[in-house]
Amino acid sequence: MNMAADNIRILAASMVEKAKSGHPGGAMGGADFINTLYSEFLVYDPENPAWEGRDRFFLDPGHMAPMLYSQLALIGKYTLEDLKNLRQWGSVTPGHPEREIERGIENTSGPLGQGHCFAVGAAIAAKFLKARLGNVMNQTIYAYISDGGVQEEISQGAGRIAGNLGLDNLIMFYDANDIQLSTKTEVVTCEDTAKKYEAWGWFVQKINGNDVDQIREAIKKAQAEKDRPSLIIGHCVMGKGARKADNSSYESNCATHGAPLGGDAYINTMKNLGADPENPFQIFPEVQEMYAKRAEELKKIVAERYAEKAEWAKGHPEQAKQLEEWFSGKAPVIDWSKVEQKAGAATRGASATVLSALAEQVPNMICASADLSNSDKTDGFLKKTHDLVRGDFSGAFFEAGVAELTMACCCIGMALHGGVIPACGTFFVFSDYMKPAVRMAALMELPVKFIWTHDAFRVGEDGPTHEPVEQEAQIRLMEKLKNHHGKNSVLVVRPADAEETTVCWRMAMENVDTPTALIFSRQNIDMLPEGNDYSQATKGAYVVAGSDEKFDVILLASGSEVSTLEAGAKLLREDGVKVRVVSVPSEGLFRSQSKEYQQSVLPAGVKKFGLTAGLPVNLEGLVGADGTVWGLESFGFSAPYKVLDEKLGFTGENVYKQVKKLLA
Repeated sequence: MNMAADNIRILAASMVEKAKSGHPGGAMGGADFINTLYSEFLVYDPENPAWEGRDRFFLDPGHMAPMLYSQLALIGKYTLEDLKNLRQWGSVTPGHPEREIERGIENTSGPLGQGHCFAVGAAIAAKFLKARLGNVMNQTIYAYISDGGVQEEISQGAGRIAGNLGLDNLIMFYDANDIQLSTKTEVVTCEDTAKKYEAWGWFVQKINGNDVDQIREAIKKAQAEKDRPSLIIGHCVMGKGARKADNSSYESNCATHGAPLGGDAYINTMKNLGADPENPFQIFPEVQEMYAKRAEELKKIVAERYAEKAEWAKGHPEQAKQLEEWFSGKAPVIDWSKVEQKAGAATRGASATVLSALAEQVPNMICASADLSNSDKTDGFLKKTHDLVRGDFSGAFFEAGVAELTMACCCIGMALHGGVIPACGTFFVFSDYMKPAVRMAALMELPVKFIWTHDAFRVGEDGPTHEPVEQEAQIRLMEKLKNHHGKNSVLVVRPADAEETTVCWRMAMENVDTPTALIFSRQNIDMLPEGNDYSQATKGAYVVAGSDEKFDVILLASGSEVSTLEAGAKLLREDGVKVRVVSVPSEGLFRSQSKEYQQSVLPAGVKKFGLTAGLPVNLEGLVGADGTVWGLESFGFSAPYKVLDEKLGFTGENVYKQVKKLLA
């Protein structure tokens, strides 16, 4: 066992040394735990890494990627050549691991603390699925956390939620090495981490994190624990086995945290760990033999699990079919004809109508809210199910409490686990809290549905703090980024009325490749002109009025501003101006259409007027040099929304005035 852990230390330190960049110290300190976990406890299928019944291992501190890559090399998922290319162009071993199930990477890791929530979300998903499918979903979720992740505030939310829900299928190992990148931890914190987690309802153990016997016993006790998540506080040695240039100890030194060991220190460390400094990228024969034996053990364990699954499927054919469908990655089959919208409703209310139908038709969907379900109208979903609570995961609503970032990352963890479709709601202004999570969902190409309501200054009396202004511009910037498959990294949709809301939700549910941002209004919105072909909203932008006219000007907007444009268009038509009105629920989707279609909707050389309740930049790329955009250039104000519309120029009369000025 010690030889295998030392092999991980050698490979991790050598990866960093060759790259001339990285973090060797933590990887060297954590080698004993990860080796014990993989060689004795973690259940996975060596031949089928995507097996839905596998245990999951989530690495929170992404800077410790060399530890994980080295461990995965011991089980044959990475070659030694792969390890030599750490942090290089085109490498499969980037500086922080990217999600790659086939190689054993369960989550993209980077922002400290998020991995805590990913693991919590995965544990919730496993409980949710077990409540519906039985012991065929009986996996354990393991997570590796560090001092930095414990300090990041998001970990507090993860700890609270896991303890409150009694997630006994969650085991976290805390690498408490007391050393940070630039200082010792005692300089920045004096909290008693064990008592903190115990107060949240966790089962906590303290061990020597480099003692294999203690690690083994702690994992066994954690596995036997019922009703509580487990935290194993492993007091590890940063840079375990490292030696300085003079061959004195280099352990527990900040310098090993974020930089190569360097020169003679690296050479002495390799010698101390039993490696050839001239040829360190090797797997010891004894270690190869140990993991070959473990592979055979896993084949037997997995064969038994597959046999149990086959027997279960015979007696539960409907559930077996659900299991296959839920993990297929395909969009669920939904009868959208059952969604009947109320004319003139706020789009948040229209969203509630859709969510109500989804709760009845999509049995593997989990909806969450940050203590706002009756305001963001996710209660449309809740009314057809009940909360997930300790001891009962038969419900499908996740009450996250006032914790937007934590909620979002837990939903990401659910998506990472697979088998469930997560959605989460809050006010649009609080998307600021969630931005890091949306970014990670985009990086990992996870189809989480982000539901944001109260979409503009029309929140009214709540005042500037609650009135989103710049938020739409921020999310639409991310919409412009392409992912590895050339798709928009986020699908952003802001529907113009109740019926368009249904179409936007349909796009969200059929989008299985990226996250979706759904932006809804608080206030009621007039319906688009009668006879409008709402199916065209799937193209991102489409003509909703004046399509057959030879027009003098094109008016374009998203959301509730479209009906304001139509009110202005009526006045313009009375004045002899020929007008086309365009709804743009998703600029990113519109940009992905053919050039011919884009030109047919927004032809060049025609005057254009854009209206946005956010920053003018929201529409400037579509309006271009042919026109102008009326938007906000300040934060909001406190007043009833109809007063704000009048004061800020979001009326049909002002649209008429501004367009006449443009045409003049």
